[in-house]
Amino acid sequence: MINVRAGLLAMILWLALPAHAMELPQHSGVPGGVAVVALKYQGPVTPKVTYRDKPVLVTQRNKRWYAIIGIPLNAKSGDHNLMIHTQGTPLQTSFNVKEKIYKEQRLTIKNKRKVNPNDRDMTRIGREGKEIKAALAHWDNDLLATSLRFSVPTEGPRSSPFGLRRFFNDQPRKPHSGLDIAAPTGTPIRAPANGVVSESGEYFFNGNTVFIDHGQGLVTMYCHMNSIDISTGTHVKRGDIIGTVGETGRVTGAHLHWGVSLNNVRVDPVLFVPEFQK
Repeated sequence: MINVRAGLLAMILWLALPAHAMELPQHSGVPGGVAVVALKYQGPVTPKVTYRDKPVLVTQRNKRWYAIIGIPLNAKSGDHNLMIHTQGTPLQTSFNVKEKIYKEQRLTIKNKRKVNPNDRDMTRIGREGKEIKAALAHWDNDLLATSLRFSVPTEGPRSSPFGLRRFFNDQPRKPHSGLDIAAPTGTPIRAPANGVVSESGEYFFNGNTVFIDHGQGLVTMYCHMNSIDISTGTHVKRGDIIGTVGETGRVTGAHLHWGVSLNNVRVDPVLFVPEFQK
């Protein structure tokens, strides 16, 4: 009788609990930002949503479905369409993108080969580029991250924000695709959310690098590390140490380059970290 009452009490308490509320990133409808779009679809099964013919992350918050979309840095201003694929006729919805002009940054690199690689370097860069692109483009239907609000991967000042239009030794290069956090060599780097280490290695530009796949096209990247203290295939939880800060690859000093990729688009990591939005 006691067990029956205990079971009934547990069931009542369980029913009284609030619905799971997935914490979402900050909405920022600009190139390099993240669009958080509430969907009209209200079915019980997770819908498939595509943007530019690519699948995007879909999650539920307070019984409502949301699409979380990475906006490319080259995205034009105006309305952008999403397709919601269900068992019936596909539904269409849209979100708006506004123009944003990012600042310039000019850096002096002492190692000239890191600015103008030789032929042998270019062969290596091409080989590594395929590996990096594959890691960032990977799609897994399971969402391993239990929250889309991340913790800070390492302590230190933000030395270079996302999106800067960069010049190395006065030569134009691609925009800054991540956030730089300055810290002394050896400072621990921690996983900001649950995921699996999908790739790691030592690269020409990025130095010692780790990729964590959080599921549904959400991938984080950690570059210029001094040490990699975790192996590929390892499942990590928020707060687990994956390595330490260093100055490997193309750098001007010790720091962590932290990148966030969403539907294979590099976006501003600040949008996932509440502490950085204050």
